[in-house]
Amino acid sequence: MLFPDPLLRGTLIKRYKRFLADVTLDAGADPESFVTAHCPNPGSMMGLSAPGSEVWLSPARNPERKLRYTWELLRFDGRLVGINTAHPNKLVEEAVHNAAIPELGDYQSVRREVRYGKNSRIDLLLEGDGRPDCYVEVKNVHLKRDAAGGGGAAEFPDSVTKRGTKHLVELSDMVAAGYRAVMVYVVQREDCDYFTLADDIDPAYAAAFAAARTAGVEAICYTCKISVDGIHIAAPLPIFQ
Repeated sequence: MLFPDPLLRGTLIKRYKRFLADVTLDAGADPESFVTAHCPNPGSMMGLSAPGSEVWLSPARNPERKLRYTWELLRFDGRLVGINTAHPNKLVEEAVHNAAIPELGDYQSVRREVRYGKNSRIDLLLEGDGRPDCYVEVKNVHLKRDAAGGGGAAEFPDSVTKRGTKHLVELSDMVAAGYRAVMVYVVQREDCDYFTLADDIDPAYAAAFAAARTAGVEAICYTCKISVDGIHIAAPLPIFQ
């Protein structure tokens, strides 16, 4: 996934009301150095919203949009981290088309936002001749907490997610109905060694994950390659839970 327009660099002043971020743009980036950008992330963004951080914003293509910029990236410990939770679905879809996720290969059709379960929409529905439909739920991951003795764990979620728990139950229902169901965790950072669940943050989600795995729901995790030009699915991460 390439950003359609060059990103603009700035310095984070503060993130507030979950979806707003005040940023001072670098000199020459915009006639107005101070802007309020859309923060496309409903989570806590634990550890990733410190004032003074280097951030990168995408300009809105719609001149009528109230907020002219969207927060896309943040630099943490010298590395870029993607914070836009709207991107992982597109990243996985792109990777499926490019055969970059072998676990989701050999399907002829990919559809997005197909209704299923109880008033839900599946992120991706993969269909192929002679095999069960595959229901794919995608989650964005950007939380990293270093383990004792070193090593970086990518963790999900970074806040309580009742909606995420609901999705695990519905994926289990799809398996019971004879379909395939896969949870895909997309880590929008490059400094993690493995993936695990933040069961101290949301024990109900961790319990639902364990139940879903027992029910036959598959789980895979992939890290990303991130630059100011774009984001792409890179390599699998082991899941420890």
